Amino acid sequence: MRRTRAALLGAATALVSARGTANVPVSDIADAAGVSRQLVYLHYGDRDTLLLEAALDLARRELTEPWEDCPGEAVGRDRALAVARHFAAHQGFYRAMFATASAFALNQVVSGLLVPLRRESLLARFGESVPARTVDDLAVFVTGGGAALMAAWLDSGEDPLDPEAMADRLQSIGRLLTTALEAHAHRT
Repeated sequence: MRRTRAALLGAATALVSARGTANVPVSDIADAAGVSRQLVYLHYGDRDTLLLEAALDLARRELTEPWEDCPGEAVGRDRALAVARHFAAHQGFYRAMFATASAFALNQVVSGLLVPLRRESLLARFGESVPARTVDDLAVFVTGGGAALMAAWLDSGEDPLDPEAMADRLQSIGRLLTTALEAHAHRT
């Protein structure tokens, strides 16, 4: 089952990326994965669920798992560059996915993965000097804003996308927020 799942998710990602649209027939995904359409429907119910699962799998493998053991580093340039490189490498897939009716659901799932990492990085950096509720709100705010910025970059950025420049932009925003949080922490 694990091999079948990986094949289906990989086929879905590859076909959406290559075609530049999420309107890929389930039969094409099943054929590319070497399974039957019935198996796709049995495990995922429909194409949109399969595509969301493919996006979740991709984000989990490349954006969260490598950084789970080092949340304090999750705000540094290495992390910003890794995120920018990930989205640039999968530009066709994400561009197509952000243009579907499932874009909101995709944003919710990816945010669900990234908000806890962002919360941990904020806690590692500021500890008790920022109230827990504010840390939670900031984690959601920064993740959502970052997702909006990334979607705009994917959609209208110059081809080829420049991950180094995007990492610099993300770092600039991060420095602004960090400076504001440090000033807030010293006032309280």
